[in-house]
Amino acid sequence: MGKPSAPRALPDNEAIAIARNLRVSPQKLNLLAQLIRGKKVATALADLEFSRKRISLDVRKCLQSAIANAENNHDLDVDDLIVAQAFVGKALVMKRFHARARGRGARILKPFANITIVVREVAAAKA
Repeated sequence: MGKPSAPRALPDNEAIAIARNLRVSPQKLNLLAQLIRGKKVATALADLEFSRKRISLDVRKCLQSAIANAENNHDLDVDDLIVAQAFVGKALVMKRFHARARGRGARILKPFANITIVVREVAAAKA
């Protein structure tokens, strides 16, 4: 006797993956989210593979996780997937101090961010 499980928040043709506490500022992570948003997953993976940004490895891993969730948990066709949503949120911020001249200190902020990637299966265009 427990409470009934919550209904699924996403439609049947979508799958989600979340990467939490990535050691990068949300502003920098959002540049990569903009890069892949709305693209087919094969194109998005290729863009992340050859991106020069350090955090693109973690974003690529999150996208691969969303693709695996779609394939294994929801029986979606990998070839018809697009990146429907990719959005970034703030996580914790570590505060540090750096010694400066005349006995002063300067504050150093070390931000963390989360990224959420939603992939959606679209009907293949009949050509």
